[in-house]
Amino acid sequence: MAKRFKKVILQDTKHIPPFNERARELRILNKPLWLHHRELLNPHMDSELEIPRDVENRMLETLQGPCLVYRDNLYFDSHYLEEFLKEAQKRKIPSRAAFMPTDQAFTQHALPLSSSYTAASGLYFADLWYYPDGYHKNVSPLIIDLQASEVGYYHVPTYMAYEQGDLTYQVPKRALIAIDSWVHIHIADIVFGLYSRGVRFEDRVNTDLNFKMGLMARSMFEGKQLLTSSTAVQIGENCSIDPSAIITGPTTIGNNVTIGAGAVIDNCLIGNNVTVSQGSQMMLSVLGDGAFFPFRAALFMSTAMENAMVAQNTCLQMCVIGKNSFLGAGTTFTDFNLLPHPIRAMSGKMQLEDSNRPVMGGCVGHNCRIGAGFVISPSRMIESDVVLVATEEFWQISQNITYEQSHHHNLRGAEAHRQLYPRDRDFNRETW
Repeated sequence: MAKRFKKVILQDTKHIPPFNERARELRILNKPLWLHHRELLNPHMDSELEIPRDVENRMLETLQGPCLVYRDNLYFDSHYLEEFLKEAQKRKIPSRAAFMPTDQAFTQHALPLSSSYTAASGLYFADLWYYPDGYHKNVSPLIIDLQASEVGYYHVPTYMAYEQGDLTYQVPKRALIAIDSWVHIHIADIVFGLYSRGVRFEDRVNTDLNFKMGLMARSMFEGKQLLTSSTAVQIGENCSIDPSAIITGPTTIGNNVTIGAGAVIDNCLIGNNVTVSQGSQMMLSVLGDGAFFPFRAALFMSTAMENAMVAQNTCLQMCVIGKNSFLGAGTTFTDFNLLPHPIRAMSGKMQLEDSNRPVMGGCVGHNCRIGAGFVISPSRMIESDVVLVATEEFWQISQNITYEQSHHHNLRGAEAHRQLYPRDRDFNRETW
């Protein structure tokens, strides 16, 4: 059992576009990042200290006793944390989380678009430290293997894929990633979240005989297939699920959820008070608390944060949708460049950089209202508080959209739509 320590939080003050919120306020796997840290670390800590950025160096030098120090834009799961603490406390020397360039889960998914890692001595260092006896300026790298395995997620015909063919993720069993871009939310939720959960579930079935026999016994008792039994599909209280809905696990469904006839749900995380109406399809996606999906909505490897609404016949692939946002009927997020150009996205340095993703959808901020019938190009962002109305001249979004370009500024009653998420800093309009 890990020894108890002081939890020390270092602030990351930059806002993540297009949400215009700090990473700690954004939801990862339907939970605010700050709350995820609290629930994960509270069993190990005996006190807590949060250090503002402007006095960071001075206050770190005052630390005494065992301390875990981390930047608050860092997402790590329990599997990584437990291994990091075990190894760090065993060594009894100041340690900092580090990664080798050969760790493909890190270099292919966490490193692109990032600004939070430090490269030194052929390693990449994350802002996570363990001090066994107070702060010390000299730390030793602690390399924790993320234990990645290759998992296919997409097949594109060779003539379309420019010889890429089968597309794969390097899925870790332990997860750590700094949230510097909206793309990192997608990676944390889907690749390091749902995919990782699926890999661990499959490994447990293959290696834990008692678990496997219990899964089989439960499915026989319930008269269901293995992945549709209650062992694989966990359902909360007061849920209404139509008998014709198809739900396969590992899937987690919260409380007060309604799932309509003919809905298909596969390896999803569904929050509380969510409605998935008839004919909707949700695959490898995170549905936040209060989200609403009318009939024939579709999410594939996407995130819809709390109270998002996606109207009928709207398709999201590898997208992130902010809280309290509405997407109109028939809106399509494309995820593939028809010409062989790399897909670029906004990085943590506020620059357009290669995303290292051959297919990727787009991102909508908080409190947006997107009308029906839009077609949105890969990796495009729509800033928080934007309202867009499709017309014959404007129905395709091929550039990032800022708040200043919102249509509501020119509509009667514009004052009814309040700006809730203003930017905290200047930005390069040409980059957007």
